[in-house]
Amino acid sequence: MIRTLAITQEHEVVMNTPLQEMNLVDYTFVWADFSHPSEEETRLLTDYFHFHPLAVEDCLHNLQRPKLDYYDNVQFLVLHALRTGDAQPLEIDLFLGPNYLVSYHHDELDEINQAWDRIAEHASERTIWSKATVAAAYTVMDKLVDGYFPILFAIEDDLAELEGRSSDEPIDELMNQVFMLRSRLLRLRRTFVPMRDLLYRVINSQHIQGGTEHKLYFTDIYDHLLKLTDMLEADREMTADLRDSYISLSSNRMNNIMKTLTVITTIFMPLTLIAGIYGMNFEHMPELGMRYGYFGVLLLMVLLSSGMIFWFKKRGWFQ
Repeated sequence: MIRTLAITQEHEVVMNTPLQEMNLVDYTFVWADFSHPSEEETRLLTDYFHFHPLAVEDCLHNLQRPKLDYYDNVQFLVLHALRTGDAQPLEIDLFLGPNYLVSYHHDELDEINQAWDRIAEHASERTIWSKATVAAAYTVMDKLVDGYFPILFAIEDDLAELEGRSSDEPIDELMNQVFMLRSRLLRLRRTFVPMRDLLYRVINSQHIQGGTEHKLYFTDIYDHLLKLTDMLEADREMTADLRDSYISLSSNRMNNIMKTLTVITTIFMPLTLIAGIYGMNFEHMPELGMRYGYFGVLLLMVLLSSGMIFWFKKRGWFQ
Protein backbone atom coordinates (compact mmCIF):
# COMPACT_ATOMS: atom_id res chain seq x y z
CA MET A 1 0.00 0.00 0.00
CA ILE A 2 1.23 3.48 -0.88
CA ARG A 3 -0.20 6.63 0.65
CA THR A 4 0.89 10.15 -0.16
CA LEU A 5 0.82 13.50 1.56
CA ALA A 6 1.69 16.54 -0.56
CA ILE A 7 1.90 20.30 -0.23
CA THR A 8 1.26 22.14 -3.49
CA GLN A 9 2.96 25.30 -4.70
CA GLU A 10 -0.21 27.11 -3.60
CA HIS A 11 0.37 25.66 -0.08
CA GLU A 12 -2.62 23.35 -0.21
CA VAL A 13 -2.49 19.91 1.38
CA VAL A 14 -3.36 17.02 -0.94
CA MET A 15 -3.76 13.50 0.41
CA ASN A 16 -3.43 10.09 -1.28
CA THR A 17 -2.87 11.14 -4.86
CA PRO A 18 -1.46 8.16 -6.85
CA LEU A 19 2.26 8.56 -7.47
CA GLN A 20 1.82 7.92 -11.18
CA GLU A 21 -0.36 11.04 -11.36
CA MET A 22 2.12 13.25 -9.52
CA ASN A 23 5.05 15.30 -10.77
CA LEU A 24 7.39 15.99 -7.86
CA VAL A 25 8.51 19.38 -9.19
CA ASP A 26 4.92 20.63 -8.94
CA TYR A 27 4.91 20.25 -5.16
CA THR A 28 6.66 21.94 -2.28
CA PHE A 29 6.77 18.66 -0.39
CA VAL A 30 5.68 15.05 -0.94
CA TRP A 31 5.72 12.19 1.54
CA ALA A 32 5.19 8.75 0.02
CA ASP A 33 4.77 5.96 2.57
CA PHE A 34 5.29 2.38 1.31
CA SER A 35 3.67 -0.02 3.79
CA HIS A 36 3.53 -3.75 3.00
CA PRO A 37 4.53 -2.88 -0.59
CA SER A 38 3.92 -5.34 -3.40
CA GLU A 39 6.56 -6.09 -6.03
CA GLU A 40 4.88 -3.69 -8.42
CA GLU A 41 4.86 -0.93 -5.82
CA THR A 42 8.48 -1.63 -4.89
CA ARG A 43 9.52 -1.16 -8.52
CA LEU A 44 8.41 2.48 -8.22
CA LEU A 45 11.52 3.09 -6.10
CA THR A 46 13.51 2.54 -9.28
CA ASP A 47 11.07 3.45 -12.06
CA TYR A 48 9.55 6.57 -10.49
CA PHE A 49 12.09 7.90 -7.98
CA HIS A 50 15.19 6.48 -9.70
CA PHE A 51 16.89 5.63 -6.43
CA HIS A 52 20.34 4.05 -6.46
CA PRO A 53 20.21 0.25 -6.94
CA LEU A 54 22.26 -0.33 -3.77
CA ALA A 55 19.74 1.62 -1.69
CA VAL A 56 16.84 -0.30 -3.23
CA GLU A 57 18.68 -3.56 -2.55
CA ASP A 58 19.04 -2.59 1.12
CA CYS A 59 15.28 -2.07 1.28
CA LEU A 60 14.63 -5.56 -0.03
CA HIS A 61 17.08 -7.33 2.28
CA ASN A 62 15.92 -7.21 5.86
CA LEU A 63 17.45 -6.57 8.40
CA GLN A 64 20.10 -3.93 7.78
CA ARG A 65 22.08 -2.18 10.50
CA PRO A 66 20.97 1.45 11.12
CA LYS A 67 23.03 3.65 8.84
CA LEU A 68 23.17 6.80 6.71
CA ASP A 69 24.30 6.74 3.05
CA TYR A 70 24.56 9.52 0.48
CA TYR A 71 23.51 9.04 -3.14
CA ASP A 72 23.79 12.22 -5.24
CA ASN A 73 21.01 14.49 -3.93
CA VAL A 74 19.28 11.73 -1.91
CA GLN A 75 20.11 10.66 1.63
CA PHE A 76 19.25 7.08 2.54
CA LEU A 77 18.63 6.14 6.18
CA VAL A 78 18.01 2.74 7.69
CA LEU A 79 16.19 2.98 11.02
CA HIS A 80 14.93 0.44 13.52
CA ALA A 81 11.64 0.30 15.36
CA LEU A 82 11.10 -2.20 18.18
CA ARG A 83 8.13 -4.52 18.29
CA THR A 84 6.26 -4.36 21.59
CA GLY A 85 6.49 -7.56 23.60
CA ASP A 86 9.54 -9.35 22.26
CA ALA A 87 11.54 -6.20 21.32
CA GLN A 88 12.33 -7.57 17.88
CA PRO A 89 13.82 -4.90 15.57
CA LEU A 90 11.76 -3.83 12.56
CA GLU A 91 13.44 -1.99 9.70
CA ILE A 92 12.28 1.35 8.31
CA ASP A 93 14.01 2.89 5.29
CA LEU A 94 13.88 6.61 4.58
CA PHE A 95 14.83 8.43 1.38
CA LEU A 96 15.33 12.19 1.83
CA GLY A 97 15.17 14.07 -1.43
CA PRO A 98 15.19 17.80 -2.17
CA ASN A 99 11.42 18.14 -1.68
CA TYR A 100 10.20 14.68 -0.81
CA LEU A 101 10.44 11.90 1.77
CA VAL A 102 9.91 8.22 1.01
CA SER A 103 9.39 5.79 3.88
CA TYR A 104 9.56 2.05 3.15
CA HIS A 105 8.65 -0.67 5.66
CA HIS A 106 7.19 -4.16 5.60
CA ASP A 107 5.38 -3.97 8.95
CA GLU A 108 2.50 -1.83 10.15
CA LEU A 109 4.07 0.60 12.63
CA ASP A 110 2.30 2.89 15.07
CA GLU A 111 5.32 5.22 15.07
CA ILE A 112 4.94 5.89 11.34
CA ASN A 113 1.21 6.47 11.72
CA GLN A 114 1.80 8.91 14.59
CA ALA A 115 4.42 10.81 12.58
CA TRP A 116 2.11 10.85 9.55
CA ASP A 117 -0.77 12.27 11.58
CA ARG A 118 1.47 14.91 13.11
CA ILE A 119 2.85 16.09 9.76
CA ALA A 120 -0.64 16.03 8.21
CA GLU A 121 -1.92 18.13 11.11
CA HIS A 122 0.77 20.79 10.68
CA ALA A 123 1.22 20.59 6.90
CA SER A 124 -0.87 23.71 6.34
CA GLU A 125 1.36 25.83 8.58
CA ARG A 126 3.65 28.20 6.72
CA THR A 127 6.68 27.36 8.89
CA ILE A 128 6.85 23.80 7.57
CA TRP A 129 6.68 24.47 3.83
CA SER A 130 10.39 25.04 3.15
CA LYS A 131 11.73 22.34 5.49
CA ALA A 132 9.01 19.70 5.47
CA THR A 133 11.37 16.91 4.35
CA VAL A 134 13.69 17.27 7.34
CA ALA A 135 10.76 17.94 9.67
CA ALA A 136 9.06 14.72 8.58
CA ALA A 137 12.29 12.71 8.93
CA TYR A 138 12.87 14.18 12.37
CA THR A 139 9.30 13.34 13.42
CA VAL A 140 9.69 9.73 12.31
CA MET A 141 12.97 9.31 14.19
CA ASP A 142 11.58 11.04 17.26
CA LYS A 143 8.58 8.71 17.39
CA LEU A 144 10.79 5.67 16.91
CA VAL A 145 13.10 6.61 19.77
CA ASP A 146 10.17 7.51 22.02
CA GLY A 147 8.91 3.97 21.43
CA TYR A 148 12.13 2.53 22.87
CA PHE A 149 11.51 3.83 26.39
CA PRO A 150 8.43 1.71 27.33
CA ILE A 151 10.22 -1.46 26.21
CA LEU A 152 13.30 -0.69 28.31
CA PHE A 153 11.15 0.36 31.26
CA ALA A 154 9.30 -2.98 31.09
CA ILE A 155 12.62 -4.84 31.26
CA GLU A 156 13.69 -2.71 34.22
CA ASP A 157 10.43 -3.59 36.00
CA ASP A 158 11.14 -7.30 35.43
CA LEU A 159 14.68 -6.77 36.71
CA ALA A 160 13.47 -4.99 39.85
CA GLU A 161 10.97 -7.78 40.51
CA LEU A 162 13.69 -10.39 40.05
CA GLU A 163 16.04 -8.50 42.38
CA GLY A 164 13.39 -8.49 45.10
CA ARG A 165 12.61 -12.19 44.92
CA SER A 166 13.70 -14.51 47.70
CA SER A 167 17.02 -16.27 47.37
CA ASP A 168 15.33 -19.40 48.74
CA GLU A 169 13.74 -20.00 45.34
CA PRO A 170 15.35 -22.52 42.98
CA ILE A 171 18.60 -21.06 41.68
CA ASP A 172 18.12 -22.60 38.22
CA GLU A 173 14.85 -20.72 37.73
CA LEU A 174 16.36 -17.42 38.88
CA MET A 175 19.41 -17.89 36.65
CA ASN A 176 17.22 -18.63 33.63
CA GLN A 177 15.33 -15.38 34.14
CA VAL A 178 18.58 -13.43 34.51
CA PHE A 179 19.95 -14.82 31.26
CA MET A 180 16.64 -14.15 29.51
CA LEU A 181 16.80 -10.49 30.61
CA ARG A 182 20.44 -10.24 29.49
CA SER A 183 19.45 -11.63 26.10
CA ARG A 184 16.69 -9.01 25.73
CA LEU A 185 19.07 -6.25 26.78
CA LEU A 186 21.65 -7.44 24.26
CA ARG A 187 18.99 -7.32 21.53
CA LEU A 188 18.17 -3.74 22.52
CA ARG A 189 21.84 -2.81 22.50
CA ARG A 190 22.09 -3.90 18.86
CA THR A 191 19.49 -1.23 18.09
CA PHE A 192 20.35 1.56 20.53
CA VAL A 193 24.07 1.86 19.80
CA PRO A 194 23.80 1.92 15.96
CA MET A 195 20.89 4.37 16.18
CA ARG A 196 22.96 6.59 18.46
CA ASP A 197 25.84 6.53 15.99
CA LEU A 198 23.41 7.26 13.15
CA LEU A 199 22.02 10.34 14.93
CA TYR A 200 25.57 11.55 15.54
CA ARG A 201 26.20 11.38 11.80
CA VAL A 202 22.93 13.16 11.03
CA ILE A 203 23.79 15.96 13.45
CA ASN A 204 27.20 16.48 11.85
CA SER A 205 26.09 15.94 8.26
CA GLN A 206 26.42 18.80 5.78
CA HIS A 207 24.52 16.92 3.07
CA ILE A 208 21.01 17.04 4.56
CA GLN A 209 19.28 20.18 3.37
CA GLY A 210 17.72 22.02 6.27
CA GLY A 211 19.57 19.80 8.72
CA THR A 212 21.44 22.73 10.23
CA GLU A 213 18.22 24.48 11.23
CA HIS A 214 16.95 21.25 12.80
CA LYS A 215 20.24 20.40 14.52
CA LEU A 216 18.79 21.16 17.96
CA TYR A 217 15.89 18.79 17.33
CA PHE A 218 18.13 15.95 16.16
CA THR A 219 20.42 16.64 19.12
CA ASP A 220 17.42 16.11 21.40
CA ILE A 221 16.88 12.65 19.87
CA TYR A 222 20.59 11.96 20.25
CA ASP A 223 20.38 12.87 23.94
CA HIS A 224 17.49 10.45 24.36
CA LEU A 225 19.57 7.69 22.79
CA LEU A 226 22.49 8.51 25.10
CA LYS A 227 20.13 8.19 28.05
CA LEU A 228 18.79 4.89 26.73
CA THR A 229 22.27 3.43 26.23
CA ASP A 230 23.32 4.53 29.73
CA MET A 231 20.23 2.93 31.24
CA LEU A 232 20.81 -0.22 29.21
CA GLU A 233 24.44 -0.54 30.33
CA ALA A 234 23.39 -0.02 33.96
CA ASP A 235 20.78 -2.76 33.59
CA ARG A 236 23.36 -5.10 32.03
CA GLU A 237 25.69 -4.48 34.97
CA MET A 238 22.84 -5.24 37.36
CA THR A 239 22.07 -8.52 35.61
CA ALA A 240 25.79 -9.38 35.78
CA ASP A 241 25.77 -8.67 39.54
CA LEU A 242 22.65 -10.81 40.00
CA ARG A 243 24.21 -13.59 37.95
CA ASP A 244 27.39 -13.52 40.06
CA SER A 245 25.32 -13.44 43.26
CA TYR A 246 23.28 -16.45 42.21
CA ILE A 247 26.41 -18.35 41.20
CA SER A 248 27.98 -17.59 44.59
CA LEU A 249 24.77 -18.57 46.37
CA SER A 250 24.61 -21.81 44.41
CA SER A 251 28.24 -22.60 45.25
CA ASN A 252 27.61 -21.80 48.91
CA ARG A 253 24.60 -24.10 49.00
CA MET A 254 26.60 -26.85 47.35
CA ASN A 255 29.43 -26.41 49.86
CA ASN A 256 26.98 -26.64 52.77
CA ILE A 257 25.45 -29.80 51.32
CA MET A 258 28.87 -31.36 50.81
CA LYS A 259 29.93 -30.34 54.32
CA THR A 260 26.81 -31.89 55.84
CA LEU A 261 27.29 -35.11 53.90
CA THR A 262 30.95 -35.23 54.90
CA VAL A 263 30.07 -34.77 58.57
CA ILE A 264 27.46 -37.52 58.41
CA THR A 265 29.93 -39.85 56.69
CA THR A 266 32.61 -39.05 59.29
CA ILE A 267 30.19 -39.83 62.14
CA PHE A 268 29.35 -43.21 60.71
CA MET A 269 32.96 -44.19 59.99
CA PRO A 270 33.82 -45.32 63.58
CA LEU A 271 30.42 -46.95 63.88
CA THR A 272 31.13 -48.88 60.71
CA LEU A 273 34.55 -49.81 62.12
CA ILE A 274 33.04 -51.17 65.33
CA ALA A 275 30.29 -53.03 63.47
CA GLY A 276 32.90 -54.39 61.08
CA ILE A 277 35.06 -55.70 63.91
CA TYR A 278 32.15 -57.55 65.46
CA GLY A 279 31.09 -58.85 62.14
CA MET A 280 34.34 -60.77 61.54
CA ASN A 281 32.71 -63.94 62.94
CA PHE A 282 35.79 -65.37 64.73
CA GLU A 283 35.01 -68.13 67.18
CA HIS A 284 37.23 -66.83 70.01
CA MET A 285 36.30 -63.18 70.65
CA PRO A 286 36.36 -62.24 74.40
CA GLU A 287 33.46 -59.80 74.17
CA LEU A 288 31.14 -62.38 72.64
CA GLY A 289 30.79 -64.09 76.01
CA MET A 290 29.91 -60.94 77.93
CA ARG A 291 26.27 -60.80 79.00
CA TYR A 292 25.86 -57.09 78.34
CA GLY A 293 28.51 -56.78 75.67
CA TYR A 294 26.02 -56.04 72.89
CA PHE A 295 24.38 -53.21 74.84
CA GLY A 296 27.76 -51.91 75.84
CA VAL A 297 28.84 -51.66 72.22
CA LEU A 298 25.60 -49.85 71.29
CA LEU A 299 26.18 -47.41 74.16
CA LEU A 300 29.72 -46.86 72.96
CA MET A 301 28.42 -46.06 69.45
CA VAL A 302 25.87 -43.56 70.82
CA LEU A 303 28.44 -41.84 73.03
CA LEU A 304 30.98 -41.72 70.20
CA SER A 305 28.46 -40.25 67.73
CA SER A 306 27.18 -37.72 70.27
CA GLY A 307 30.69 -36.64 71.14
CA MET A 308 31.60 -36.12 67.47
CA ILE A 309 28.40 -34.16 66.79
CA PHE A 310 29.11 -31.92 69.81
CA TRP A 311 32.67 -31.36 68.64
CA PHE A 312 31.56 -30.54 65.06
CA LYS A 313 29.01 -28.03 66.34
CA LYS A 314 31.60 -26.42 68.59
CA ARG A 315 33.88 -25.91 65.59
CA GLY A 316 31.04 -24.44 63.54
CA TRP A 317 30.85 -27.24 61.01
CA PHE A 318 27.09 -27.63 61.50
CA GLN A 319 25.42 -24.52 59.94
